[in-house]
Amino acid sequence: MMYSRKQGILEANGHEFDNSYKRGTPLTFSLGTGQVIQGWEQGLLGMCAGEKRKLVIPPDLGYGSAGAPPSIPPHAVLIFEVECMKIEDKKMEL
Repeated sequence: MMYSRKQGILEANGHEFDNSYKRGTPLTFSLGTGQVIQGWEQGLLGMCAGEKRKLVIPPDLGYGSAGAPPSIPPHAVLIFEVECMKIEDKKMEL
């Protein structure tokens, strides 16, 4: 399980469509489970706690021709600033 903070903007116009820093709550997910877009699956692989990455995600690895209305239009290139706060290995919890 990864705990992260992120800011997401549209490359086309710089519009911020998501910001967990402002919400004050981390995003939690596990890679390889289909919980996040494919661009995150690929771009965050191997990330360590405390690390920050900038991801530029093409439409085919984001929301594609459907977009994610109303915030993300079809065929949008997405830019994410992602900070990994903590990683928990669920396999260790027995």
